[in-house]
Amino acid sequence: MKILVLPGDGIGPEVVAQARHVLEVCAQRFRFQLAFTEAIVGGAAIDAFHTALPDGALHLAQSSDAVLLGAVGGPKWDNPRASVRPEQALLGLRKGLDLFANLRPVRVVPELLDTAPLKPEVLRGVDLVFVRELTSGIYFGGSSEQRVGPSGREAVDTLTYNETEIARLMRSAFELARQRRKKLTSVDKANVLSSSRLWREVAHEVRREFPDVEYQDVLVDAMAMHLIRRPKDFDVIATENLFGDILTDEASMLAGSMGLLPSASLGDGGPGLYEPIHGSAPDIAGQGISNPCGTILSAAMLLRHSCGAPGAANAIEKAVAAAIGSGARTRDIAGPGARDWLGTTAFTDIVLKNLRAA
Repeated sequence: MKILVLPGDGIGPEVVAQARHVLEVCAQRFRFQLAFTEAIVGGAAIDAFHTALPDGALHLAQSSDAVLLGAVGGPKWDNPRASVRPEQALLGLRKGLDLFANLRPVRVVPELLDTAPLKPEVLRGVDLVFVRELTSGIYFGGSSEQRVGPSGREAVDTLTYNETEIARLMRSAFELARQRRKKLTSVDKANVLSSSRLWREVAHEVRREFPDVEYQDVLVDAMAMHLIRRPKDFDVIATENLFGDILTDEASMLAGSMGLLPSASLGDGGPGLYEPIHGSAPDIAGQGISNPCGTILSAAMLLRHSCGAPGAANAIEKAVAAAIGSGARTRDIAGPGARDWLGTTAFTDIVLKNLRAA
């Protein structure tokens, strides 16, 4: 299997290096072969090539079986008016690989209940997955500009969806729900937006193909509340691009830290893109203290969805859970005032020890 590694910016190179090490050990342990290629994207590519996504990097991604990405962006390139921005690499990869479904699992680790920001009784048993549409919506609208009108400065962004884009996302979500607890929640804003009314109409059409899956519609503002009040009631949650971006960051706090959570961006049979949901965290870059769990668990998703190696993926997930269960903590999950937390490499070493002993 050919894996393209894109370390990116900030803490990206640090956590990706650890995840790659885990993949290499896993390949030895389960006796399959992985061939790694590396390229630069994001801010690093802007500095080197004056573009966030060089053509060579995109071509490598398209010819690989999977892509493992760290993070892009940072203060050095943080100018929303700039014509070239690090985030264009991520959007370009999603579009260039036709990755329309972003899977973001959120599972609460029992040993971290006391350090999470919500009450343990609210969080205990939470195990849900967001399926977020990735290649359309307001991020890819036809008209997006800032201009001067009769009343001064004004701006416009266009939110567009067609029925094909909605239907394929909903089918992916229904199929995933069938593999889990057979419960699907579709999130929209149908009381206000025409795009959401079409979303709900198409979702109901696709629903007829999956009579065995329990289904409900929830407005996005209500969903934001339900995630905090009763998150354990949800299994698979499907939504459009912007709503998914916001809700998944909110949901990351259920687990206690964004550093814990992975993601997979998938299309119709082509290479998948795997990355932690956290950003580049430039304030701690280079200090060796970042949490590698999100990237390591993204590597597990890579093995499951792109390499057909569910056993190896399960072994990685169990090794991470065992590390946390044994008391190993990175700084972000150690709790207030804790001093005996581990750095990025030291925590990964415990995961690797568990993996080798599995």
